[in-house]
Amino acid sequence: MKLDGAEIRSIVRTPDGRGVRILDQRKLPWEVLWVELRSAADAARAIREMWTRGAPLIGVTGAYGLAMALAEDPSDASLAAAYAMLVETRPTAVNLRWALDEVRTAVAPLAPAARAGAAFVRAEAIADEDVALNHAIGVHGLDLLRHLSAANPGRPLNILTHCNPGWLATVAYGTATAPIYLAHDAGIDLHVWVDETRPRNQGALLTAFELANHGVPHTVIADNAGGLLMARGQVDAVIVGTDRVTANGDVCNKIGTYLKALAAHDCGVPFYVAMSYTTIDRGTPSGDVVPIEDRDGDELALLAGPAGDGAIGTVRVTASPAYNPAFDVTPARLVTGYLTEQGLLTEI
Repeated sequence: MKLDGAEIRSIVRTPDGRGVRILDQRKLPWEVLWVELRSAADAARAIREMWTRGAPLIGVTGAYGLAMALAEDPSDASLAAAYAMLVETRPTAVNLRWALDEVRTAVAPLAPAARAGAAFVRAEAIADEDVALNHAIGVHGLDLLRHLSAANPGRPLNILTHCNPGWLATVAYGTATAPIYLAHDAGIDLHVWVDETRPRNQGALLTAFELANHGVPHTVIADNAGGLLMARGQVDAVIVGTDRVTANGDVCNKIGTYLKALAAHDCGVPFYVAMSYTTIDRGTPSGDVVPIEDRDGDELALLAGPAGDGAIGTVRVTASPAYNPAFDVTPARLVTGYLTEQGLLTEI
């Protein structure tokens, strides 16, 4: 996708093929910093500390991490240890376990000497597939946005997003943003309301950064403003991504998604979830049994940004204890449709 006018992917192999380069998303939008991951431990740290994030991209990063572990030691013990370390880094998103399973299945029957090469090939294929899946989501979503735009002639189509379901959360295009980018490029007049998405502000920092680089009109709003905008008729559709969709269609996504779905339902605004098949967890019956990741309260209590001297600093916004669940669950009954690589589905 576009960064300073250039087409890029969010994760690429290093020139020597032994590692990967990712954007350190903790620095964005204040600094664009590419970092190299050279080991499974590097990949695990990048996922756990959210240098890289978003369910599809976490899966790809984990797949490469397993390949890097096998490049150092292709034994069964190394494979098991690296898998166990990586799979525990972010427990809620299902893509990580799926991608690790894909690599492990590909290499387990092979002789140790052949494992690293095969692992990198499978990880690269997962990355390429993610690009293709997201583009397909965009194509199907473009049809939906064309229809919504035609129903609201003479003004921009207003879409509300939550968190960062964009190319920074995937390898390219994004999930919920893929239709937006394709619609913008097709000349559809649209505007995006971007939830700030506390506590880490992935909307205000990352989605807004993406949309600005692509030239898409957008406005950042406080998380709690979405309901008012919907009630005023200033939102035509809500489109979000997801970290896991259970067998009954429940949607596990960034904390605050459930509240947007409730407001959309009350105001008669369609609520869409954009995702590929890799995010569907058919082995889990419903969202009430999905493990919800509890993260450090300092993510809520501290805010980062440029100080007067231009350096990135942090300020504390509360002196009280902070509780920081990373996700919530939106019941399937509140979902209008699922935007997938197969088209718009009304159920899973």
